[in-house]
Amino acid sequence: MQPLQGITVVSLEHAIAGPFATRQLADLGARVIKVERPGSGDFARGYDKRVRGLASHFVWTNRSKESLSIDVKHPRLADALFRLVAGADVLVQNLAPGAADRLGLGYETLAAINPGIIVCDISGYGSDGPDRDRKAYDLLIQSESGFLSVTGTPEEMCKAGPSIADISAGMYAYSNILAALLERGRTGKGRHIDISMLESLGEWMSYPLYYAIDDQPPPPRAGAAHATIFPYGPFEASDGNRLMFGLQNNREWVSFCRLVLQRDDLANDPAYADNAGRQAARPTLEPMIRDILRQLPPDEIRRRLDQAQIANARVNSVHELWSHPQLAARQRWRSVGTPAGPVPTLLPPGSWPEAPRLDPVPALGEHTDRILDTLGIDAAERAALRAAGAIQ
Repeated sequence: MQPLQGITVVSLEHAIAGPFATRQLADLGARVIKVERPGSGDFARGYDKRVRGLASHFVWTNRSKESLSIDVKHPRLADALFRLVAGADVLVQNLAPGAADRLGLGYETLAAINPGIIVCDISGYGSDGPDRDRKAYDLLIQSESGFLSVTGTPEEMCKAGPSIADISAGMYAYSNILAALLERGRTGKGRHIDISMLESLGEWMSYPLYYAIDDQPPPPRAGAAHATIFPYGPFEASDGNRLMFGLQNNREWVSFCRLVLQRDDLANDPAYADNAGRQAARPTLEPMIRDILRQLPPDEIRRRLDQAQIANARVNSVHELWSHPQLAARQRWRSVGTPAGPVPTLLPPGSWPEAPRLDPVPALGEHTDRILDTLGIDAAERAALRAAGAIQ
């Protein structure tokens, strides 16, 4: 039995934050019914066509779900949707601010009928405050949260490659829903969960916040290097390739100097005895370290780093991640069905033999007829609704 087997989730979702949260629930066995508009569906379906004609974001975040494609404003279908949601365990929505309430799907309305329901609202800024009605996208929240101010090079700020504001909000939605399900198991009562993308990424910004407390200077943008720990970042070998490594404490600094740089004088210099001293001396120390390492082939640098017990890593490309030997050795790759055929997928972290469920990514409206039939809308009525463009 999978952990969330028997739990029904209805999701009015689009893009990344909502779908990523509900995919985690589906992975653990929950039935997730994804409500999409006829014709276009979740707009993430149209982001690109990189996965054999399908969108990369959509394939990533929507496996193991059922697609119900209906016009939620159509009176007959709005009633059916309300009955579907009112009988569910969880509602997740990341529609435009206020949209769920206008559909009659706010927590207070639903809890009056189903006291055990858990409603998770995901938005850019939360359900109140001066910014509650502002639209929010991932890059905008990376900017609003201050993330861009500490990411990039000294000359230019850079966004994170993955959609980290969406991902952080999706993961906090997921963990809060799991906690609410545990609480409901004890009390029988549901809960309203209000997830803000700004607050989610703001939590991830807590180290820079504390570093800059009391109006102290914030961490500088340092490219791929660490802004406040040195040495920590990419360093070039004799063939031009780079290795990534980092030191965490003063003991490692001594080992690094003696075994990697082979410079006992640096190990014994009190000016470099702690990270604060090394950071202050970085303009002098960094060129010295780079000059030594550029004389060595990458395999030799890595051998010395391993001997010194200094954590290090290759600077891999996305293509190299597909063939990463550690993922292969741990058998982390599986196959998942899509409307374009099977594609490889990584098992989510922490999986055990009974989980996750890896059912196909749904085609738009693939489950509409089956779900509406259970809600009392028969084949003849469905045909009429389909002819009117109200369902797909």
